[in-house]
Amino acid sequence: MTVRIEILAAKKIVGKRVFMTLTDNRTGELWKSFMPLRHTIKNAIGRELFSIQIFKNAFAYNNPNEVFEKWAGVQVTDFVTIPPGIDTLVIPDGLYAVFLYKGSSAEGAKVFDYIFRTWLPSTQYDIDNRPHFELLGEKYKNNDPGSEEEIWIPIKHK
Repeated sequence: MTVRIEILAAKKIVGKRVFMTLTDNRTGELWKSFMPLRHTIKNAIGRELFSIQIFKNAFAYNNPNEVFEKWAGVQVTDFVTIPPGIDTLVIPDGLYAVFLYKGSSAEGAKVFDYIFRTWLPSTQYDIDNRPHFELLGEKYKNNDPGSEEEIWIPIKHK
């Protein structure tokens, strides 16, 4: 898995959201509710999908029962024409560690375990309190070992 450090410009996102915990994972339900509405979004930028997590505390990975906000969405040019049933979110600008992950989403727990227990402690960074997200592009195939996605982790200098 390769990593790069990048400054993200703020992004406008529209989509659906749910509140959940890591132990009560509602990701499938979220995407099933969002995908039928995706075609109603006329001002989308690109074809990538955003899978976003917003934690109350900078990171809830160590507490699988902590409630957090999960989003399924796309980037848009503006919030002028938002279809009914769609919510808006701005991902603020900031520093991110971006991991290119190749493999099945079923291995996600191992990937995040590596990022937060091995990679992060060996760097000059801490987690920042901004949205975490996965960018799902054309090479993303859910639960397929040949799938590719980018994992964006908000960071700040220690």
